[in-house]
Amino acid sequence: MTITREDLGTTAAGAVERYTLDDGRGLAVRVLTYGAIVQSLTVGDGTDVVLGFDTADEYAANPGPYFGAVVGRYANRIARGRFTLDGTPYEVPVNNGPNSLHGGETGFDKAVWTATTDGDTLELRHVSPDGDQGYPGELTATVRYTVAGGAVRIDYHAVTTAPTVCNLTNHTYFNLAGGGSIMDHTLRLAASAFTPVDDTAIPTGELAPVAGTPFDFRAATAVGARIRTGTTQVLRGQGYDHNWVLDGTGLRPVAWVTDPASGRSLTVHTTEPGVQFYSGNFLDGTFAGKGGRVYRQGDGLALETQHFPDSPNHPRFPSTVLRPGEEYRSTTVWEFGV
Repeated sequence: MTITREDLGTTAAGAVERYTLDDGRGLAVRVLTYGAIVQSLTVGDGTDVVLGFDTADEYAANPGPYFGAVVGRYANRIARGRFTLDGTPYEVPVNNGPNSLHGGETGFDKAVWTATTDGDTLELRHVSPDGDQGYPGELTATVRYTVAGGAVRIDYHAVTTAPTVCNLTNHTYFNLAGGGSIMDHTLRLAASAFTPVDDTAIPTGELAPVAGTPFDFRAATAVGARIRTGTTQVLRGQGYDHNWVLDGTGLRPVAWVTDPASGRSLTVHTTEPGVQFYSGNFLDGTFAGKGGRVYRQGDGLALETQHFPDSPNHPRFPSTVLRPGEEYRSTTVWEFGV
């Protein structure tokens, strides 16, 4: 196992470093200090199985897809950019229709994190000041990337100086074929329910059974098998862009993805109660990614382990409130097979 460092130029947010974690057995991940971004992830024969850009400037210029980034302070959406905590109302930036998405206009994905290494682990640290994007409390967040045993482990940690809400995830898009569409990838999710959304992609509050719907991935099913069914929920997401309510608790396997053509597979383990499965519906061919490749609809899928969207406005959902003296902890593992 080796970790190497290189400079990757300077953005408006500051100088960017790139770290490569290589297990010497065919698994290597490149991580940027800008946005704590997973820029590349190669498995087996060296095939890169994640979407992204070649330079830090391209990430800064094209923030919309959130390729590979750690998003926060609140991953996913908050309705109308408003929530109340301990009787105090707060407003955060609206940047996704009428709602706030992934922390607002200048979320964690646009910050340059401070990096340290320890053995086989890269740790990235970011301090979000009190009032940042409207969120209360100074939040100190760390993300640790570890590569070992054919897997990438991501450990999240955060503490705050005042009551706040916190929901962190990584927004990597996977394509296990290394290119082309992911519609033939098969997906299995350990989830008996999902959270339906309104016409602005905000959960209605219902925990709906997946049985008998296009959202039932309890058995391995091709991503594209039911994505063109004309149900209200599929239409609202323009495909899949929903939160699944995961079965079980603790660190456990929750998602299995396979590319039948190459035989590559991904198993996602997490401690989180939910996962946002996003089928790349809004990749529209308006920019070129790594190697000049134009990314189009369905060229990658994201599995964003998380607490549920808009949880601060839904008391029935698992709480995302973090208070002084408490610790936010979350773990996700990507395990690869070839």
